[in-house]
Amino acid sequence: MDQVQCSHLLVKHSGSRRPASWREDKITRSKEEAIGILKGYREQIVSGQKTFEDLASKYSDCSSAKRGGDLGPFGRGQMQKPFEDASFTLKVGEMSDIVDTDSGVHIILRTA
Repeated sequence: MDQVQCSHLLVKHSGSRRPASWREDKITRSKEEAIGILKGYREQIVSGQKTFEDLASKYSDCSSAKRGGDLGPFGRGQMQKPFEDASFTLKVGEMSDIVDTDSGVHIILRTA
């Protein structure tokens, strides 16, 4: 498998390598708060209350939010290692648990 395609929802925190986003100029929440927020989003998706795309569009701290979190296809070596490992482990249509990278905390949905 050379490439996967995934969407993600990123919640940054004060320890993120760039603690700012299109949503907030200065992100001050703790990593623990970010994980709590992300767990809430994941529960809403799993329960069917919201779609991944809907929540990513509104709440992801990544510019991919404007595409519903879609990162497009990528290969190995293009993403941070924990993100890559999780992405390549998922089956199409499967959503990750919380993945921690230098950017913040994510949930990842493999789409192709």
